[in-house]
Amino acid sequence: MPVPLSVVIITFNEEANIARCLQALADVADDVLVVDSFSTDATVAICRQHGARVIQHAFAGYVEQKNYATSQAEFDYVLQLDADEVLTEELRQSIRAAKQNWQHAAYSLARLTNYCGHWVRHGGWYPDRKLRLYDRRLGRWTGVLLHEKFEVDAGQTTAPLAGDALHYSYHSIAQHVSQLNKFTSITAQELALRGKTQVGLFHLLFKPLWKFVHGYVFRLGFLDGFAGLCIAGISAWGVFLKFAKLKTRTEHAEA
Repeated sequence: MPVPLSVVIITFNEEANIARCLQALADVADDVLVVDSFSTDATVAICRQHGARVIQHAFAGYVEQKNYATSQAEFDYVLQLDADEVLTEELRQSIRAAKQNWQHAAYSLARLTNYCGHWVRHGGWYPDRKLRLYDRRLGRWTGVLLHEKFEVDAGQTTAPLAGDALHYSYHSIAQHVSQLNKFTSITAQELALRGKTQVGLFHLLFKPLWKFVHGYVFRLGFLDGFAGLCIAGISAWGVFLKFAKLKTRTEHAEA
């Protein structure tokens, strides 16, 4: 008998994405739970139209929200998705196979990202594997403010799944820049909490330069054309912003 599977998704104003995500779950999910942070658009209505359970829960951070969503799932076996991710048929087959013969604490899936209409396969953006299918009794979501990840207990094993989750990330350059501004502020705060407060020319000049060269040249980002150039350039700018915000934050704290 296959193990029963809960799919959990956290949302806030995801009306543009959530229906596409939910439509791909019919043959893998035995329970679909959406934990919504009080969206002001049609997200909740769309979720209920597709038969998902919806719980409203104030957002307290990505780690906290995903652990809360996991705890509210009906079953111990959980697939965590973001609203802008869609399972391909190959990945659904892999998940169904894992349900029939569950052998590990968690399974990783590859994400193939759509950036402004272009599928990105280079620059370090693919396969972008994440542990997303897991037994909640054998691990938990960890992290500080950002870059959350599911971490299995010591001694537990993981395995990769075949197939991709299609990740519809950024629809425009403006959206990428806006999100970058938000995330670099959070990352700077996270670095400060970890006690990393020293920022010099190396961080502000050479780290951004290396980020561009590493992604665009060594990770073959140039093969993705204009999208690859935009990703490398904006990613490098993000490194600069992160450290510039950290430096400003540190100086204000010392003043």
